[in-house]
Amino acid sequence: MCRWAVVSRSGFYEWRDRPASATAQRRTVLAVEVRKIFEWSDSSYGYRRVQRELGRRGVEIGADLVRWLMIDMNLIACQPKPWRITTIQGAGPGPVDLLKRDFTAPAPGVRFVGDITYIPTWEGWLYLATVIDLHTKEVCGWAMADHMRTELVCEALSMADTHRPIVAGAVFHSDRGCQYTSGELARHLEGLGMVGSMGRTGVCWDNALAESFFASLKKELVDRTAYSTRKKARDAVAYYIEVWYNTLRLHSGLGYRTPLEAFEQHQTPEAA
Repeated sequence: MCRWAVVSRSGFYEWRDRPASATAQRRTVLAVEVRKIFEWSDSSYGYRRVQRELGRRGVEIGADLVRWLMIDMNLIACQPKPWRITTIQGAGPGPVDLLKRDFTAPAPGVRFVGDITYIPTWEGWLYLATVIDLHTKEVCGWAMADHMRTELVCEALSMADTHRPIVAGAVFHSDRGCQYTSGELARHLEGLGMVGSMGRTGVCWDNALAESFFASLKKELVDRTAYSTRKKARDAVAYYIEVWYNTLRLHSGLGYRTPLEAFEQHQTPEAA
């Protein structure tokens, strides 16, 4: 090897025994911290979120260095599966679209989005209905069952009503699935003092924030796990929502804050 590289043997041994540079030592230490955060996120964080979480923990490091360290260590964040249209359009026309793809809100409890997805188990499908606050991105209401009747959506809305204050006249936006165009849901929304809103059928961008949550849920949890029972799937999804997604996971749409932090900072602006 020395002959091939055109170096002396003494030069090789001097290079081999030379102490690592300060830069190399720092990269070694940072690589350990990067791996810790990546594993803490259950392999769900890409380099941007890893860099932000390290910064929150007092570790100063650039995003590009995190990216290269993750490449060197072959740390690849979990990837989504292809999206498929699953909405079954209701018979009625339903409400108009009050959001127009503006998925923001000036305060918590003003604008919400919701949707239904399915989770495979060995016992059959487990259906999940969600209600997400557009200001905090928090899943403030959710319900799971072995059916996807309108009562599942009503249960999720009732949970949101008890979990966070809902402003009178708050907007609840969804797709045009049959559960959301039903008279039962219209009456339930009226009882909560909310106004319905709907995007177009089969156009996922009209309810993109709700779809984004399901994409994260499937990518980071469901698609990586086989559930033998609905109960195991329910427990795992409940933990993901309440402990990970709402409380610990950094959201790029919130400036890399958690939904809980966004809510608390709105309640006490001086803490922001």
